[in-house]
Amino acid sequence: MSNSATDHATIPQTLWAARGRHPGPAAEDVVRRTLGRHRESGDIDDFAEPPVPDDSPERIFEARWRAGGTVTVRARLTLVPRAARPEGQEWTLVAEAERPWDEAWPSPATLFWPEAGPAEGADGDWDHHPTVQGLRFGQVNPLPDDDKETRRRLKDAARESWCAHVVVHEAMTPDEQGRLPLARLLPPGLRHRVMEHRAAPQQFRAVNWALKDLGVEVPRGGAVLLPPDPAPQDYDGREHSVRTVFLDGSEPAGLVAALRDFMALPRPLPPGAQEALTDLRENWTLTTLQEELERQRELVAMYADALEAMTKSRDLYREAAEQAHQALTALRDAPAPAALPQQQRTGARTPAALQQLTRTFERLRFTAKGPRPAPAPDGPSEAPGVLEIPGVPEVPGAGAAERR
Repeated sequence: MSNSATDHATIPQTLWAARGRHPGPAAEDVVRRTLGRHRESGDIDDFAEPPVPDDSPERIFEARWRAGGTVTVRARLTLVPRAARPEGQEWTLVAEAERPWDEAWPSPATLFWPEAGPAEGADGDWDHHPTVQGLRFGQVNPLPDDDKETRRRLKDAARESWCAHVVVHEAMTPDEQGRLPLARLLPPGLRHRVMEHRAAPQQFRAVNWALKDLGVEVPRGGAVLLPPDPAPQDYDGREHSVRTVFLDGSEPAGLVAALRDFMALPRPLPPGAQEALTDLRENWTLTTLQEELERQRELVAMYADALEAMTKSRDLYREAAEQAHQALTALRDAPAPAALPQQQRTGARTPAALQQLTRTFERLRFTAKGPRPAPAPDGPSEAPGVLEIPGVPEVPGAGAAERR
């Protein structure tokens, strides 16, 4: 498991998020009927089904209501067919309030889905864990008898950080009242965000052996919350364990306090939650007339700012172009520099030409002073005192003049 959540965005305190699976074939019909009943009863203000592309398998539902009568809540549920298995659909539900979430508010899951349980038949069979087979929200999930299977289940559950996983150990075999799920005793806002795992009295050592890799242990007759992955920087497993949990039907005050503290931690957003939250914020369609008016005003202000920025850019470009044109005109109108006299232009090249001419006459003098070269065996003899220089005419009699 990761040790830090530094590089992950944290869950906003205004967000309620959950994920599950409906094993039936017509999950969208169940959601549509449930939302219609809640709209008629006034539990929600309205709901909508935003359109999706024809080739998309998703089904999207939006609903809005006022929690506590005053706080607006916007929620979005997405249904996606399971990739691995054809039966059932996975669902993702995110709800965002105008202020931090109050655990006393109704669970958004109960506004999109009917009450779970045998009484609702297939319609109420929506609270399955999305990836771990056999786990359900709001019910007691006994740990397997096999130690390795227990270890595997708890490790798989710890990776699923959309909800809080609590492991409860039974100090003794409970009666009928004690076998009921603790979720029914939790505040409404926590009921569908908690998965309860129950260890039998004889599984105490086995369950702690399975929890060893996660760095936590459950007290005898108590409970412990599995750490999220990645764990928050200041997470301490000892602070999220409960020494005693009474399975007598009374409110588990210690467990509720631990869950409340756990939910307040800066926990990282689980995989997929950031995308779901972005869709809720940016692709929301169920707006009121006032919200739509405010949205149009924001668009007008944004377009006005963009137009002002483009106008400033155009003015700056025009000013720069005018300055460049003025500079080019001034350069064209400037008088040409006076031509140099012919003598000065020739003198500018005199040193090189004079140097070449000097070297030529030096070679001429050296040839004239030196001994007369012997005639070539097979070639004509050269006249004394005559030097052939390419491009320079012969100077006859130069040697005789030198001898005189």
